[in-house]
Amino acid sequence: MVNNGKSSRTADETGYHGVDRRTFLKATGAGAAGTALAGCLGDGNGGGGGSNGLTVGHLGPMAIPLGVGSLRSAEMAAEKINENGGVNGGDVEIIEGDTQATPSEAQSVAEELIQQEDVDVLVGAFASEVALSLVDLTSQMDVPFIVTGSASVQVTRDNVGEDYEAYRNIFRTGPVNSALQAEAVAGHCEYLLNRQDWDKVAFLRDNAAWTKSFEELIPGLLDERGIDIVYDSALSINNPDLGSVMDEVAETDADYILRFFAHIDGSPMLSAWHEGQYDFGIEGIHVTGMFPGYYEASQGVSLYETTAQTGGAGVTDITEKTVPFTEEYRERYSDAEEPPTQAPMYMGFTTYDSIFIASNVVNDTGEAPRSNLDGFVDRMLEVDYTGVAGQIQFYGPDSEYPHDLKETRDDEGDVLNFPITQWQDGGDLECVYPEAYRTAEHVKPEWMR
Repeated sequence: MVNNGKSSRTADETGYHGVDRRTFLKATGAGAAGTALAGCLGDGNGGGGGSNGLTVGHLGPMAIPLGVGSLRSAEMAAEKINENGGVNGGDVEIIEGDTQATPSEAQSVAEELIQQEDVDVLVGAFASEVALSLVDLTSQMDVPFIVTGSASVQVTRDNVGEDYEAYRNIFRTGPVNSALQAEAVAGHCEYLLNRQDWDKVAFLRDNAAWTKSFEELIPGLLDERGIDIVYDSALSINNPDLGSVMDEVAETDADYILRFFAHIDGSPMLSAWHEGQYDFGIEGIHVTGMFPGYYEASQGVSLYETTAQTGGAGVTDITEKTVPFTEEYRERYSDAEEPPTQAPMYMGFTTYDSIFIASNVVNDTGEAPRSNLDGFVDRMLEVDYTGVAGQIQFYGPDSEYPHDLKETRDDEGDVLNFPITQWQDGGDLECVYPEAYRTAEHVKPEWMR
């Protein structure tokens, strides 16, 4: 089995295991890694060579809630599929692989899943550095690799797009890539301009692969909308000095910080923000802030921050499946010791959809993906699936982002499938953008009103 160790952690008051509250807040972020969670699911007999059933290797950082929620979502999907006849008369089986959010460990685990567990397909990968580290390995072994957590455009544009025959095995079901995320967030900034009259931005981001598109595109996208960048910094993902950054931003006339944090835990920034009542908002993307229990765990310092997240945390009807899936997840895991217990976090939504899509494709082809990769790829390109995260279709071989998730747009051309949520009074999480999915209007911090 890929990981059959036992966890000896005990829960503290946050619901996280073996850590204090400060460490918990850090661990909910993207950069956390540590000892693996227990669990290898199934008996490993599905195999890449048979036509009955489907064996899926799930790749995720299992020491943090994001990976746990994604694995649980994969299990939920497999259970539903198996209850309805499985795949070509056999069961869908999920086998866990803990990437520990590091490329070297991800490569080792993926190789073990392919060679020893004989998986039919790999699903997952959160950090873009992890996803990029797996493209050569999976392509050389002709194993379909469905990305459900990484946003870097390099995954598709610079691999599938540069050598289609070699990398045709790679697809991304979500999130939309970082170039499209930049466009979606810029649309939110235009909404803030219209609603709050905010036209000056402090632009912060991880110094990491996934933010390169933001660095390239955000200045132009904001300029087109009459929004000025008055402070600009790419922060080291190792021990960033957020206190100094807050003071530097305060010396500008920024209306809000627009930050893109996946590796950086922005909790210290939020604490300083509330304590100092800085005269600017905090908007953008913050993976740590996507944790469903974050408001309580952060003792309320997340109040008024926003973050974009695929699936909109399940608080809005992206499709008719979104809220029921979230409610089912909550019912099933509300008493679980391991977070997340209220919703799976964004990667869970895309992973859940991916298991259904892969199963449908294998049912249609009637063959194991590794036995007929071209057939699997051809059928994937025909997918038009209504999932919990939205409508899923893929760009074709000749597009800028081949095999990438297509964005959905409203009548005005605004990107829909990267909604933005905000923690509001009482710890309620609301969707504030786009209008099609809005459950509440965006609100300023109380001290700014």
